[in-house]
Amino acid sequence: MTDLMTEKRMDVQSLLGRIEALETRLADVEDQIPSDRVTIVVFSGELDRVLASLVIGTGALAMGLEVSYFFTFWGITTLKDNKTLGGKTLFEKMMTMMTPAGTKGMGVSRMNFFGIGAQMLRSMMVENNVESVESMFQMVKDMGATMYSCTMSQDVMGIETSELIDGTIDAGAATMIADGIDSKFTLFI
Repeated sequence: MTDLMTEKRMDVQSLLGRIEALETRLADVEDQIPSDRVTIVVFSGELDRVLASLVIGTGALAMGLEVSYFFTFWGITTLKDNKTLGGKTLFEKMMTMMTPAGTKGMGVSRMNFFGIGAQMLRSMMVENNVESVESMFQMVKDMGATMYSCTMSQDVMGIETSELIDGTIDAGAATMIADGIDSKFTLFI
């Protein structure tokens, strides 16, 4: 009888050990589940592509997801509030003059025709009661989207933090990668 009780105790202890191991594995898996967030990398500084990123961002925010934007290279022009030439090298000054400050001066990715394409797109948006890019940009900010500006792109393109809109956070690629790892999905636009 004592052998049977000892054997049952061992079975119970073995079972408890397995349960504990499963609980540990479950906790590890739960730690790897992404958050309710979306990361959007905006590489393009073209009106239609920035518009697409804003449409997706407002949709995700409306669904209760956290949204973070990572603006890099040409996409950084979306965040520019002004153009500063003081203290820049010749190439940085040239880059500043050749790129728009904000969304107003952006062309479209196809059929731009010296800016006519962007004007046509904006006109068609008004005709179809679609919010302007500027309005959508303000909307995603107001809804709580995080706006990161790639510091390496700023350095390469000679963009000072003072040229960017308020609320922009300077960040490196590691920040974007960390956000992406913790997101349900990441888009590159």
